Amino acid sequence: MSITAQRLIVTRASGSCGAEVSGLDLRDGLDDRTAAELRAIWLEHGVIFLRDADLPPARFLDVARKFGTPVEYPFVRGLDGFPQITPVIKEPHERINFGGVWHSDTAYLERPPMATMLVAREVPAAGGDTLFADARAAYEALSPGLRATLDGLRAINSSKKADASKTREDRQKERGAVTNAEVLEASHPVVRTHPETGRRALYVNLGHTAQFEGWTVEESKALLDYLFAHITKPEFTCRFRWAPGSLAFWDNRAVQHYPVNDYHGQRREMHRITLLGDVPA
Repeated sequence: MSITAQRLIVTRASGSCGAEVSGLDLRDGLDDRTAAELRAIWLEHGVIFLRDADLPPARFLDVARKFGTPVEYPFVRGLDGFPQITPVIKEPHERINFGGVWHSDTAYLERPPMATMLVAREVPAAGGDTLFADARAAYEALSPGLRATLDGLRAINSSKKADASKTREDRQKERGAVTNAEVLEASHPVVRTHPETGRRALYVNLGHTAQFEGWTVEESKALLDYLFAHITKPEFTCRFRWAPGSLAFWDNRAVQHYPVNDYHGQRREMHRITLLGDVPA
């Protein structure tokens, strides 16, 4: 059966964000019509999940290019021959997992990635799920007064914020850093408007946001801590349990994510592609 003849079945993962899409076989590629349909589902739900995605590296890149331009991660080298695919690995002896805090990917870049695609290669027998939080719903749930205050603020995002940088150390030692830059920093609006849907979303995250622009770190702390906790309230989240071949595709402009570190002594290997984004506005 050709992909264009297949019927996509969408099953919501929670009341806020996330949806599992079935009825799609990626082994023969992805035509433009189906890619457009999938993109519409993704924009609505913030993150989509596909099971049994048969995506070796070359095919993985082909599928990713249907949605954007793959870019290299600035701190860890990609796979040999596929520099845009970053291996995300936790070995049995390691205690800290890669990216193991709530975050939106590489928000310290001037043009943070539009989206991330992650495919599971090896997963533990249990554990290693990923949580996602809807930053759009979180913004909409705030009081009008706080929304008005936040609408005029910008925040400084840094690659050296300790909570996030520590989770990269083992992978940097293993594969080496791509860039020699010690610190990458960028200022972004605290509330960003999605360029495709027009929805507004909170754009601060525990992993990278250090302070409000024009505020001290100390002055920023109380309000940032409140926002970090607010975004990740259970009512704004969904949870995905991985299996080999599973694919998650999330919108970094709309959701944040958190890989759960509850599988010590077991190995987990994922392959990640990030897609070029624009300057948040």
